[in-house]
Amino acid sequence: MTTQPGAVAADDAGLRSDVRRLGDLLGQTLVRQEGPELLALVEDVRRAVREGDGVELLASLSVEDSVQLVRAFSTYFHLANVAEQVHRARVLADSRAEGGSWLTRAVDKIEAALVAQTPGHELSRDEISAWINEMSVRPVFTAHPTEAARRSVLNKMGRVADLLDTPRDPSQGERLAETIDLLWQTDELRLDRPEPLDEAMNALYYLDDLFRQTVPEVLNDFAREMKRIGIDVPVTARPLSFGSWIGGDRDGNPNVTAKVTTDAMVLQVGHAIRVTIAAMDALRQLLSVSTRIVGATPELSASVAKDLAHIPEFEARFLRLNAEEPYRLKATAIVHRLAMTRNRHAVDGPHVDHRDYKDTAELLADLTLMRDSLFEHKGELIATGLLERTIRTVAAFGITHATMDIREHSDAHHHVLNQLLQMPGYLEKTHDEKFEILTAVLLNESTFDPSGLDAAGKNTLDTFTAIADLIERFGPEAIETYIVS
Repeated sequence: MTTQPGAVAADDAGLRSDVRRLGDLLGQTLVRQEGPELLALVEDVRRAVREGDGVELLASLSVEDSVQLVRAFSTYFHLANVAEQVHRARVLADSRAEGGSWLTRAVDKIEAALVAQTPGHELSRDEISAWINEMSVRPVFTAHPTEAARRSVLNKMGRVADLLDTPRDPSQGERLAETIDLLWQTDELRLDRPEPLDEAMNALYYLDDLFRQTVPEVLNDFAREMKRIGIDVPVTARPLSFGSWIGGDRDGNPNVTAKVTTDAMVLQVGHAIRVTIAAMDALRQLLSVSTRIVGATPELSASVAKDLAHIPEFEARFLRLNAEEPYRLKATAIVHRLAMTRNRHAVDGPHVDHRDYKDTAELLADLTLMRDSLFEHKGELIATGLLERTIRTVAAFGITHATMDIREHSDAHHHVLNQLLQMPGYLEKTHDEKFEILTAVLLNESTFDPSGLDAAGKNTLDTFTAIADLIERFGPEAIETYIVS
């Protein structure tokens, strides 16, 4: 397909080259998959639109040709958007290399403010440190079912981006062509409207990418920049975390029931533990520190001994090969405990001390134990490398990946309260009158019989039961916010 002249900026030579290349490859795909007639139609439409005759040509097309034409242009614009994103990332990387990142510039301004103190407006490093330690930025994922792209399509777009971002080699063109053929043969539209759990899986695609690459780098850069001006960011601090409305936003969506909320959280936690296990496997491969060369703290040694006593599933091969490598043994034990945590949550089983993790805090305690031991035995650079990045990432995501926000309309609450209170005229009372009634109910710790609730009321009450159960199972980080709309 020919690149539209106005599709990209004239001075972005690299971007124009990538878009042109992808357009040519897409044109070849159209010929391979549908025949030269479709490519000719695409070019005819382009030409007609430029000359102002597009309406007449489009009106004459059959439904079948129209569908194919829409698919061709849709795929082209998807590919052009990917090329633009890759190009933008290159520009930002070059900008960081030359003048520092936005984070560097922001910290420079903080340092300048510390230096240029004015009477009555003094600012200490301790105050900034306290603010930094309390800082909490939380982007929240929300579902838009009509706009949600299939994960199959997202994965292939990601593959195109990866191929564009690698040095060209003889096979790159073939792999791009293969991926574009796969895109063409993949149905972009779902046969059914996505259900909440489908949307949850879609969000996990983005959370995975953030966990593996973006967040470790951002948090590491943040800690390094703050250290540059004399402010330490604790390794388990949580300046960045994530939230999700998916599976929790029931305002106007009758498909989001208490069971859906529970299932979405269980799915999310299981996935979070899987990606954390992958991160721990990377640590296990890296941390080959031997006690024949340097020591380890008694606390780490005792912790490893306790792990071995409580995890009989520990493979004898690891005990034999890694007998003098306590960090590898500890990382292996963490992997075992994470796997058992995932299994426990899958069947809603009881927590067993020292065999699985009750919450994120226990996992972070094990990781910081390794870090502290390295610091005490000439391993500061090792401790502040991949291990510290992993700790900061785990602190950000926790074992839930994201905190689930629950949202419900106030009418749903008043509906169930009207049935529980059995107070004539409750729904007609003013806001202030309802407030007084509910305050009195709470102060008196009144109890009610829910057996008479209708389906809508039961669903609302079941939501609160589910919230309590999820917090009990996964810890307070599972659900921290309830929004009344």
